Amino acid sequence: MKHIRSKDQADSFSQKTIARIHEEDLAPIPRNYELWFVYYANVNPDVVHALDMLKESTKGITDEGCEEIYERFLNDNKQDEQVREAGDKIQEAINDVAGRVTDIQTAASDYNMALENATNKLSSDASAEDIQETLNTVRNNTQDMIARNKALEAELKRSSHEMETLRKDLESARKQALTDGLTSLANRKAFDAEIERIVAKSNEDGEAFCLILMDIDHFKAFNDNYGHQVGDQVLRLVAKSLTDGVKGRDFAARYGGEEFAIILAATSLQFGVKVADSLRGVVEGKELVNRNTGEKLGRITLSGGVAEYIQGESIEAIIERADTALYTAKHNGRNQIAAAPSKK
Repeated sequence: MKHIRSKDQADSFSQKTIARIHEEDLAPIPRNYELWFVYYANVNPDVVHALDMLKESTKGITDEGCEEIYERFLNDNKQDEQVREAGDKIQEAINDVAGRVTDIQTAASDYNMALENATNKLSSDASAEDIQETLNTVRNNTQDMIARNKALEAELKRSSHEMETLRKDLESARKQALTDGLTSLANRKAFDAEIERIVAKSNEDGEAFCLILMDIDHFKAFNDNYGHQVGDQVLRLVAKSLTDGVKGRDFAARYGGEEFAIILAATSLQFGVKVADSLRGVVEGKELVNRNTGEKLGRITLSGGVAEYIQGESIEAIIERADTALYTAKHNGRNQIAAAPSKK
């Protein structure tokens, strides 16, 4: 797994980052450092994929290209700006409606006063001319009130439509922020939030759950031999298999690069291993075909590690145990599932 385990590993990523910035003749600025550190740590698959594709393109690696990738995948301020803009528009719509309501309240008060005046004027000794003038005034005031009410109704309809559009935009932005662009699975950010939620729930109600970490065997060879487009096809195929294979409260995410994580709610270690092995078998049973050439590229296999949550342990601990089990599966020959010990 590619998550950062130690200071030595972080130092290694840092050295590679600095060397790469020098090699590509990039500006030694924080943005480029962060981008390439993320690349070598392999904690954001979108960044890895985008930089690899940029390297293979005719443009090559440039400061401008790195800035674009950073803005797309690492600059959280963009999402904050979307939320702020939507909030400003919502506040503007609320202010517009509030202004209309104030106008209507003033108009209603004026209308009530006009009716009271009309009542006083329509006394038994009022002349025909006074009665007609009073009725004309009431009619004009009534028409004005009707027009104001219609304007308010139109404003409310417009604001309601704008609010619904903004709600959909915000929901889309939220979903996009939690979705892996290549595979359409939940991304690492969504995984972090979900495992935090389910750990808190398990500590509260004592319900067991399992974490599966799976890794595509020899994935680098697919990329090196057939290119990133075929590598992307492999990732999508695995993601589709996981999506079809987990149901209900279960949760699948792209954890990083060629790595995937699955959270199985209310699941024991024994059943978690069965689920993982079933998913492994489904993927192994699918033959990969190059969509562009029709060439058969062989079969994909997965290795996986499964850990059942131990009450009170940290999130880092269960991830580490599942990660260690995954390495056991890799060490034992790949294309298999290993279980983490259920006792501390």
